[in-house]
Amino acid sequence: MSIKAVAARINAVLPAPTLSWHFATLAITFAVLGLAAIYADTVQGMVSIWWRSETFTHAFLVAPISLWLIWEKRAVLARYQPRPALWLALPLAALGFGWLLGELAAVNAVTQLAWVAMVILTVPLIIGIPAARQITFPLLFLLFAVPIGEFVMPKFMEWTATMTVFGLRASGIPVYQEGLQFVIPSGRWSVVEACSGVRYLIASLTVGTLFAYLNYQSTKRRLIFILISLLVPIVANWVRAYIIVMLGHLSGNELAAGADHLIYGWAFFGVVIMIMFAIGMRWREDENQALPVSPSKASDASATQQKSQSVARRIVSPIMLAAFVLAIALLPYGALKLVEAQNSLTVPTLSLKPLAIAGWREAATDLPAWQPSFPNPSLKEMATFSKASHQVSVQVFYYRQQGYDRKLISSENTLVKSSDTAWLTIARGVQEVKIAGQSFVAKSAILQQQSALGSSPMQFRVVHWYWIDGRYVSNDHLGKLWLAWAKLRGRGDDAAAIFVYSKVGALDEQTALNGFIADTGRALADLLAQTRHVR
Repeated sequence: MSIKAVAARINAVLPAPTLSWHFATLAITFAVLGLAAIYADTVQGMVSIWWRSETFTHAFLVAPISLWLIWEKRAVLARYQPRPALWLALPLAALGFGWLLGELAAVNAVTQLAWVAMVILTVPLIIGIPAARQITFPLLFLLFAVPIGEFVMPKFMEWTATMTVFGLRASGIPVYQEGLQFVIPSGRWSVVEACSGVRYLIASLTVGTLFAYLNYQSTKRRLIFILISLLVPIVANWVRAYIIVMLGHLSGNELAAGADHLIYGWAFFGVVIMIMFAIGMRWREDENQALPVSPSKASDASATQQKSQSVARRIVSPIMLAAFVLAIALLPYGALKLVEAQNSLTVPTLSLKPLAIAGWREAATDLPAWQPSFPNPSLKEMATFSKASHQVSVQVFYYRQQGYDRKLISSENTLVKSSDTAWLTIARGVQEVKIAGQSFVAKSAILQQQSALGSSPMQFRVVHWYWIDGRYVSNDHLGKLWLAWAKLRGRGDDAAAIFVYSKVGALDEQTALNGFIADTGRALADLLAQTRHVR
């Protein structure tokens, strides 16, 4: 059955009452305040990100701008009679379920996006689709309040490093690159999070979208300018990075050093945006004058208003309408509390000694100290095993009682942070792995010591994956879904990250890794299962 058919049936059973704009405004206010109270943790988490992250500071202005844009439409809205679309309770409940999944998987972006979408959907639910259609953009503009987008930072950092090196080589400057770091005759440079360009991208997209709405009337021109505001900051960031490195190189590192490169970066970005807006103004479209209400429409509106006054008993109070919205919003929140009550508070224990099988025996490692950046695990264990001339190390990071301060899968969890001064990632890839009859694709990488850069530095190959509810996955998004599904079924949130690595050298480290995983994979699976069942 289509959504329209469902909506028609609901409207037949629950005929939509009419509201005055005074009552509709009160209902929306009560409903939004109630949503903020029910999902206070989500709102607080969103605001805290605005406060501490320069990337999303602009979000403090999103709601005021949206309200101002709606206020500018008040004359148009006055031509419509608020008529609640109660069938929108169905998608509202679906958004609540999406919030629940995001909360179970501890994904801020999902919970915050779902909450903002619930706020947006509350408006057409109360005032009806025809009236809400007149303020579509101001409502959707609220989505810019969601602090999302940093997940693209690693890829943007790679692009920036690649394009900067390309520009330097095109300028005749010799460059030696390893991952996000590169060396030129005047010194060493590194692309870190602040150089990724994500801040410029989000700021440009937000301001560019608002500019397109205010200055263009046709959808085509608006979409073209939004696309431009998306592409320009990406290219501008590559140019910015190249210019900063060139300034440092030509000045003997007197310019563009320390915090100066950030100041120069924002100044350059400001100039680029102003040029983009100046060019965009050449195709500005003035807003068409509002058409007067035709006599037939005016009479229809008058008749509707008189009818609503004659059947005053059908006019619901704003409190009742807001309570209807909040009753739906309470369902996923209540479900979350039930799931949380089932979680175990026991601290797990794990020993890797049983992996000394099939000819593998525990040994002292000849690798320098390294740990992946997976903060705050419930436990972590490391061991090294040798067989014939092969040596393999394994680390297990086990998580239980996951939340926003402790979670297996996060954009901040990585093999090596860009700020790490001891190690760097020089290659990434994937490989097929088979454990206990279950085949899956694991991630692989080659890590290298930074201290030995340029003089036969030590390297090792690492293969890593996740263990979630007895399943092996390496994809972060799929892992989040499996984790949320396990918690929904009452199976808890126990999960682990497994890292198996060996030194890159004369021996075939890939053969050593494959052999170790094949020989000990089932034993490791049994160890994790036993740990999971100790509640």
